Amino acid sequence: MRNSEVSSRDLNVLWHPCTQMKDHETIPLIPISKGEGIYLYDFEGNRIIDAISSWWVNLFGHCNPYINQKVKEQLDRLEHVILAGFTHEGIIKLSERLVKLSPEGLTRCFYADNGSSAIEVALKMSYHSHKNGGKEKPLFVSLSDSYHGETLGALSVGDVALYKETYEPLLIRSIQTPSPKNQSIEAALEAAKSFERLLQDRSDEIAALIVEPLVQGAGGMKMYHPVFLSEARVLCEEYGVHFIADEILVGFGRTGSMFACEQAGITPDFLILSKGLTGGYLPLSVVLTTEAVYGSFYCEYNPARSFLHSHSYTGNALACAAANATLDIFESENVIENNQRTIAFIAQELKRFESLARVKEVRQCGMIAAIELEGFDPCERIGLKIHQDCMKQGVLIRPLGSVIYVMTPYVISFEEIKVVFDAIEYALRNI
Repeated sequence: MRNSEVSSRDLNVLWHPCTQMKDHETIPLIPISKGEGIYLYDFEGNRIIDAISSWWVNLFGHCNPYINQKVKEQLDRLEHVILAGFTHEGIIKLSERLVKLSPEGLTRCFYADNGSSAIEVALKMSYHSHKNGGKEKPLFVSLSDSYHGETLGALSVGDVALYKETYEPLLIRSIQTPSPKNQSIEAALEAAKSFERLLQDRSDEIAALIVEPLVQGAGGMKMYHPVFLSEARVLCEEYGVHFIADEILVGFGRTGSMFACEQAGITPDFLILSKGLTGGYLPLSVVLTTEAVYGSFYCEYNPARSFLHSHSYTGNALACAAANATLDIFESENVIENNQRTIAFIAQELKRFESLARVKEVRQCGMIAAIELEGFDPCERIGLKIHQDCMKQGVLIRPLGSVIYVMTPYVISFEEIKVVFDAIEYALRNI
């Protein structure tokens, strides 16, 4: 089967996400027939390095043999069961492991299907918990340039105009506090002071602060020092405001530690995980929270006090099998420790971009690397041009505007990393 045949069938019936479909009148769609390791293969046998982990989800490669095996084994036992009033071994095991792995004090797991849905869970749970305690606190605070998803609640607490402005009349109440300007301690402390001033004025209205710890993803891979997290956590405790850590992107080793919050030595009131949770296999997300939050809902039957929130595929058995297999790999292969060598190699490779024309800043946080360009008008669509040039070199890069980022599966070799950065350098020297 030819790529063109598959593309033609697709464009007759599909509407793709984050895509202006008219672009595909001139830009070929890339049909994928299979994946193996860090590579994706089209229907004509061409292979592409997946340098963005298929939207940041894949950790241990496509069609990982061990995860494949565990999902297949689960398929012969149980594919799914309602989680209201029922349970299964996979979700119990997964929850026990997540509680053990996560910062101390997070004792309860509430599951959803995807990252945005988990954000909705945490927002509702925070507001409702305050309400159960007799406080009406309808306002949420997030950082400038933050992104937390595209369902209405998640969109409400984000601050990327490209996604948000159109739907403004539909959104819940939120305000933004300045994010740290860079990765310095000074910038972190300055941002914390701004947040403190906001709390002094409006803490009686604020249910929670929600942050992407250390790396703001879709807002441009902006990175900051962990001291902001530790300072903000202290302030939240002082003013009676929940701290929500959205680790959908940064969890499971992306920043160099299992969870980004570890680098600040904090325990949030809510820890939100998805993406890498299943190794990139199946939709699953979880909100971990404290016994105090859980206890605020625990009572004799009272619909007004109960958390009446559900998703049909909550705690899906196949997804839990993939997640447990993913955690098995972390345990058996010393992944976090081994990644430190890859992190150091990426840092070395990034140096070549520091002196290139039109490069504003090069930055890194763990396994995430970003190269920010300057001097381009958004209408030039420089990100698209770089994407197309890298694809010609067999590398999948999907820039965020003028920010090029690399976030590969962990199983990539040093030689393959070099191929990725060679492709980016080629693209930059041809703009």
